[in-house]
Amino acid sequence: MTSNRPTISTFGCRLNIWESELIRQYATDASLNNTVIFNTCAVTSEAEKQARQAIRKTKREQPEKQIIVTGCAAQINPEKWLQMTEVDHVIGNHEKLLEDSWQRLKNTELLPMEVSDISEIRETAAHMIDSFEEHTRGFLQIQQGCNHRCSFCIIPYGRGQSRSVAAGQVVESVRTLCANGTKEVVLSGIDLTSWGQDLPGSPKLGWLVLQVLKEVPELPRLRLSSIDPAEFDHFLMTAFETEPRLMPHVHLSVQHGDDIILKRMKRRHLARDVVRLSKELRKRRPDILLGADLIAGFPTETEQAHKATLALIEQAELSHLHVFSYSDREGTPAVKMPKTDHADIRRRASELRDAGRKQYQKVVLCHVNKPDEILLEKSNQGYLRNFIRVNVSHDELLPSGHIHKVKITHTDLNSKNTPSVIAELVE
Repeated sequence: MTSNRPTISTFGCRLNIWESELIRQYATDASLNNTVIFNTCAVTSEAEKQARQAIRKTKREQPEKQIIVTGCAAQINPEKWLQMTEVDHVIGNHEKLLEDSWQRLKNTELLPMEVSDISEIRETAAHMIDSFEEHTRGFLQIQQGCNHRCSFCIIPYGRGQSRSVAAGQVVESVRTLCANGTKEVVLSGIDLTSWGQDLPGSPKLGWLVLQVLKEVPELPRLRLSSIDPAEFDHFLMTAFETEPRLMPHVHLSVQHGDDIILKRMKRRHLARDVVRLSKELRKRRPDILLGADLIAGFPTETEQAHKATLALIEQAELSHLHVFSYSDREGTPAVKMPKTDHADIRRRASELRDAGRKQYQKVVLCHVNKPDEILLEKSNQGYLRNFIRVNVSHDELLPSGHIHKVKITHTDLNSKNTPSVIAELVE
């Protein structure tokens, strides 16, 4: 029997997760049964490769399915995706968030390729999502696009200029998610700390966080996606210090620990800024944990520069790492810079991950037998307030979407991967 529910395959960032839920809602309303939608990512060449492989596999195993490709990779190079014989339609990042696109697809009125110039888009609509089908946490887009041009990054060409959702609309969206059972909302964006710069009065992200927590007292947990260290405003610092419902976890867009490399990346912070920020955050919120995006093997990276990143992981106590091996993205300035040897990139990426694992293990050991709360997801798994992922030891399968008091009982610190952390319920 054919399902009347479209299948969504999501790659990449948290913002894509949010957008996939909106696409699911629109595609379902349009009764697009027999359709598989691939919401792609362009942050690395590997992400695009995985999407292509998934598309071919889907068509091979389910030849009757209609294949739609959207997302950043589709926005940046739509012709390449349409050339795939498996693909029926390519839809741009702006068009995928319009209900009309999916209705026209239903009525066979959609062109094979509908991709507008994303740089011309100046507003972001407050698309309302009532609930999330596959995620206990609700990801809410409050900002879109990026005005910065880091030398390694292609994403601004897929997302356009920075645009913000008005504060009142954000509050209303959070309120709706709570009313439909969401226990944790994650405020997401491409350049989250630029939220408000295009709104009247240029409000800051921290002000918005305080407003959401004030106006939606029924929200148990609020979390933020990736933060730029250069734009951490005083309102946001106050929110972390004074609001227990703002989760004690910050993921920083650091990228490197060497100042020369940071300048070549066209980042707006130095290594000492990250260390200073980490110390100030821990001073104000002692239970906070920090994560970071890091790139291994950026062009011109020396062994000394790599060691500076290793040192920063320890100095700033970065325990939740997303490590990317540098790969060229056509259309970015970094493509023209002298390349780092591939063997060195692989080794350095592995060393960064090892350093992150050691910091993570230290963090976990410090939290053994301490009371905390978990938001349960599938299979008795979930995240503590500080984003430590744990497995709850329990004889029965507990229902997802509920918050429970727990304590970590033990962990496998000998694992070469992220250690398995076991917790038990606390009465």
